[in-house]
Amino acid sequence: MKKAEFIQAVAEKSGLSKKDVQKVIDTALEVITQALKNGEEVSFIGFGAFTTSMRAQREAKVPGTERTVTIPAGRVVKFKVGKKLKEAVASS
Repeated sequence: MKKAEFIQAVAEKSGLSKKDVQKVIDTALEVITQALKNGEEVSFIGFGAFTTSMRAQREAKVPGTERTVTIPAGRVVKFKVGKKLKEAVASS
């Protein structure tokens, strides 16, 4: 599902206009992004939690060649699935 399809589905289900739904979704994503940039955890009980962690520098091989490259250390986003979401997907 692409963003436009997601906005359409939420608009139909909520009875809100697509313009209002898009504004809410864009704002929510901005807030989540800013919180993660600040090192905060964003948790939705039952759905899951977004966190960040540091990944160490590592070596990786380039597929199809013998060449190795160094991937620098950096902060990455992680998502831990919540119990209700995990159960809903497993039961379908």
